[in-house]
Formats: sequence, C-alpha cells, structure tokens
Amino acid sequence: MFEFLKRKKNAAASETASRLPEKGPVAENGKEILLSLKNVDITFGRGDRAVRAVKNATFDIYKGETFSLVGESGSGKTTIGRAVIRVNPCAAGEILYKGVRISGRIPRSLDRQVIRNIQMVFQDPAASLNERATVDYIISEGLYNFHLYENEADRVRKVEHMIEEVGLLPEHLTRYPHEFSGGQRQRIGLARCMVMEPELVVADEPISALDVSIRAQVLNLLKKFQKERDTTYLFIAHDLSIVRFISDRIGVIYKGNIVEIAEAEELFNYPLHPYTRSLISAIPIPDPRLEKNKVLFTYDPSVHDYSEEQPELVCIGHDHYVFGSPSEIAEYTATREKNVPLKPVTVLTPEALAAYEEEKETEVVTEPILEHPLHDTGNKWYLVGGFFLPIIGLIGGAIFKKYNYIRNYRTCKRGSIIGLIVRGALVALYGIGLLLALL
Repeated sequence: MFEFLKRKKNAAASETASRLPEKGPVAENGKEILLSLKNVDITFGRGDRAVRAVKNATFDIYKGETFSLVGESGSGKTTIGRAVIRVNPCAAGEILYKGVRISGRIPRSLDRQVIRNIQMVFQDPAASLNERATVDYIISEGLYNFHLYENEADRVRKVEHMIEEVGLLPEHLTRYPHEFSGGQRQRIGLARCMVMEPELVVADEPISALDVSIRAQVLNLLKKFQKERDTTYLFIAHDLSIVRFISDRIGVIYKGNIVEIAEAEELFNYPLHPYTRSLISAIPIPDPRLEKNKVLFTYDPSVHDYSEEQPELVCIGHDHYVFGSPSEIAEYTATREKNVPLKPVTVLTPEALAAYEEEKETEVVTEPILEHPLHDTGNKWYLVGGFFLPIIGLIGGAIFKKYNYIRNYRTCKRGSIIGLIVRGALVALYGIGLLLALL
C-alpha cells in the first residue's frame, strides 16, 4: 500500500511539473539525455478498425547528436516525430524531455516551453508554409507568439540575420512562398524553425522532396546549425546512403517496432536484424555495372517464430540494440562477437545472376501478400443483410471467417446477433400480450 501511494505521489508530481530543468538526466555513458521514449504505443482508430502504428518504442536521444530514424514508408517514423511535438497522443508509455514527461496532459506553462524548445522541419516545403503570409511574417510568427525580441528593430535584425544564415537575401522577406523554388521554401522553413533557437529539431525527411543538387546544401545547413548552436536532431528518413554520413546513431523501425539501434558505422558494419540488412542492400551502387549484377537481400518476416518466445529490444554490447526472441538474441550476439563485418550486398557475375534469377522464378510464393484480403472492409451492408436475414448472415460470416475475411465476418455476425435479439424481443412481447389477453 505504501509503495502504491508513493508511486501515485511521484506521478502527481510529474503531472504538476510546470518548467523544464536546465539539464536532463545523465546516462551511464556520461552523455546528457535530452529526449527519451519509454514503451510508447500510438494507435489510430477504435475498436475493430484500430491501427497500432507504433508498438512499444523505446530509445534515448543525447544532447548535441543526430539520431536518425529510418524505415520504409508507413513504418511509423513520422508518427513518432509528430508524437514528440505533441501532435499525436500516446496510447501507452511516455515521452520525457530532460527527464520531464511531456506526453499527455501537461500544464500550459510547460507546454509553451516544449513548443519553444522543440521545433519541426516538415517534409513538404510547400504545404508547410502559409501561402497567404509573407516570408517576413512566416519567420517572425514564433517571435511574435513568444515575444522573443526587445523591439521592432530587434525583430527585424533577427529575421534578416536568419534569412541570410540559410542562404537567402533580406529582399526575399517581402515575397510570398509561391514565388520560391522547393529548395528555397525548405530554407524558409528551416529559418522559421531555427529563429526560435530550439534545443531539439525534428527533421521529417527534409530533403526527400528536393533535387539531388540541393540536398547537400540543406544538409550542410543542418550541420552548420548543430555545430554553432549545439542543436540536437531527430532526423527521419528512408535513404540510408545519406543517413550514414550525417548520423551519430541510427534507429531502424519496421511496422511500428524498433528493430535495431546502433551507432552509424556499427550499424552498417554489423547489420544484425534481417530487415536492416534488406534496407542496406537496397542502397544503389554508383557503378551501373555492379548495380546491374547486385542481388537484393529480401526481408521475410516469416523467418521469425514468436509463438512461444516474445521478442524484446535487447542490448548485445557495443551500444548495439536488436529486437528479437531470446534464441535470436543469442544468435545475434554470437555473430557480433566474431567481430567480422557483415556484407548484406552481394554482386554476382552475369552468369551467376542469370542462374539465380531462373531459380527465383521457379519458386512458388505461398505467403499471403496482405495481412487482410483486399475486400475485407466490414461493409455496413453486411450488417444490414445480417439483421434482416440472420441465418444467412451467420452462414456468410462462417464462410468469411474460413477465408480470413475477419472484418466482414465480424460485421455479419454483429448484424445477425442484433437481428436475432430483436426478433426474440418481438416474440417475447407478443407472447406477453397474448397471455394478458387470455387472462
């Protein structure tokens, strides 16, 4: 009972924290932990249509580093980034900034500090800027909201200095976003972010919509601000060829699960999880002849058997975390202790490549492509049909269940049950009425 009251008191204290401390907690390696995610779940929708976008995400970001989060489209990268800036609510777990919980309901004073200290650079430079506002107002909006200037001359000085810092000119301040190219718009978005002097920047694929020649310039700007202001980045991307050279540590995410975390060179030299190997093998080789003969490593989720052993994210040494069952972790640890770099990319001779492709064509694909069949939508007409024809609805539901149309099965079953209950109620009322008439 005493322990329960103590935990309740600590929880209440964290809920009433109104200000951020000067520094965050220090990790075992001596680095300051700026942001920490602990067992975070993020869910969209309710009931049968609920989608668990992020599952038990746990990682720390140290002050002054670039932590990259990589994975294919739809894996949950942006969902985590939006949760950090308090746009997406957490269904479970918590997000700590400098040791203070910032997820869920927090005091208004703390919310303003979080907004002030955590900024975001968005993926689409066109959609993230107000087309009706001038560049001067776009960059100044944060200064206005938090009154981060002494007078009008100080505001103008700060805005002009920032617009020059990102490679644009003061005369651009009177223009509107549609008058700029994609790269210039992203520079404006970066200026709007950095004029607030944030400690943490969530960069959500800031270069994916830009030309190749512009990408390096934007990346150089990010590194420049990090060097001058000790800015920390949560860099979200799917292009590992870029991530390798700008990141201090990298986290790999697959279908909402963090499957591997390690330092950049450690991850590329020892990609232990099969999904990480598949991502690295997809990086194009600059030589077209080698790229033509390259064999992609394809990740197959069916290789994991989690029916008896539950997977966890475990540190195997070398500050390297891998997601897997106890037997898989033992295998990953043994592989890493050999200290032999792994090569996920295989380049074959033309003859060997032709034989390999011929062998692949003869293989029979037995795994389903989708977790749910394409037309398993749970259409409302199945509910209506089950209500008016409950027996047929139950038969149809059994057929749907047999072929893994789970949503259609549940809808038919629900409609049939409601129909049977209504009919039963009508029969009961009729029986009661008849009995009263006879009496």
